[in-house]
Amino acid sequence: MFGESPGFSDGLNWALAGKGVIVMEKAFQNLTSSELQQKGATISESLSGLPLHVRGNLGGASAISKAQYSRLLRLVTTHLSSVSNIFVHDGAIGSSSKSDVKVRVISDSPSAVLTLSSILWKTPSRAVSHDSCPLTVYAATSISEAVGDAVGLGSQGITGYIAADVERSALILCGKAFADIDGTKKALAALSGPVLYARGGLPLSARLLVSGDSVALFFASENAIQSCNLILLSGISTSLPCIILEIPSRNHYHVNGDMDDIYVCPLKSSGTIPSVSKLSPGQAAYHFLASYQNGEFVPAYAKGPSCIDALDLAKALLSKLKEYQIPTFLVNISTGEMSLTGKDLLDMVGSPNVAPLKLKGKQCGFLQGKYNGFLSCNFREIPQEFSF
Repeated sequence: MFGESPGFSDGLNWALAGKGVIVMEKAFQNLTSSELQQKGATISESLSGLPLHVRGNLGGASAISKAQYSRLLRLVTTHLSSVSNIFVHDGAIGSSSKSDVKVRVISDSPSAVLTLSSILWKTPSRAVSHDSCPLTVYAATSISEAVGDAVGLGSQGITGYIAADVERSALILCGKAFADIDGTKKALAALSGPVLYARGGLPLSARLLVSGDSVALFFASENAIQSCNLILLSGISTSLPCIILEIPSRNHYHVNGDMDDIYVCPLKSSGTIPSVSKLSPGQAAYHFLASYQNGEFVPAYAKGPSCIDALDLAKALLSKLKEYQIPTFLVNISTGEMSLTGKDLLDMVGSPNVAPLKLKGKQCGFLQGKYNGFLSCNFREIPQEFSF
């Protein structure tokens, strides 16, 4: 019989067994950063660009068959069952208990848990067991490098593999894959998106901007985000029932209260679009759907694969904007040669002289036609309320 001393818990061991992992000696759950470091955790050098293999209806990711995923999962759970100590971390995607998705990380490495815990929100104890559709992340860092060849994924050397199964709500990280934060975030966002959407949340590729007591959604390209000296956080939901699927940075920040504004920062416009303009809900949904970044349209600012149609997201966003009457602004993130700083952005939006969006300049007709052409070619039956 299992004891209840540190590293032993009847409930946890049975729960892990239900996920195919049998604890040989000890399972440590929800250790703090300092406790993980005492167990040997170190901050790993970040990786990027690992291929994402997905079983499920997700565009933009290479497929993995049911047989391949099942074999990979068996190899991973067998490996985790063979190591002395297991490290478990429970977290969530989205901070609203009404619509968030609980996540359980099971790993052979305190370093992997240290890294992965930094991109998940804290959740109450036992919350995972009460979630009707939790996600499970298996991080097998010391598994054989030949595991990819064994299941037909090919050899990726020592970098590892990221494999997700939408049907199982499971994510497998082999080798050093846990250090590919961007790839892991995309996989978690893709897996949790349908669940969040079904629970009334909006899985949006956005950041949360916090300044003092003000809270705002911030839609922009990554380059634009980096150019602004702002506290940009993500993964936080407020009283607006939106879930932000850009999972948070290592510095967690919890916000209570209403959403004050939404900022949409689409492009460098060379004077065609004013530096800042007010948007109607229909205009906000239009520019959200036809996000224009670095010379390309990126519908709904999505950065990774998704099960949810971008037009459906835009319609849902329109409904929420109207319901909650949230002010929305279109911001030209770069005016002339100088990029805007965070203070510039806040000062611009806070000005009492901000006017509704009106195009100006000779290129306005061309620009609007470009937007309309993109939408008409990629989406059917755009709502009449959507307008430039």
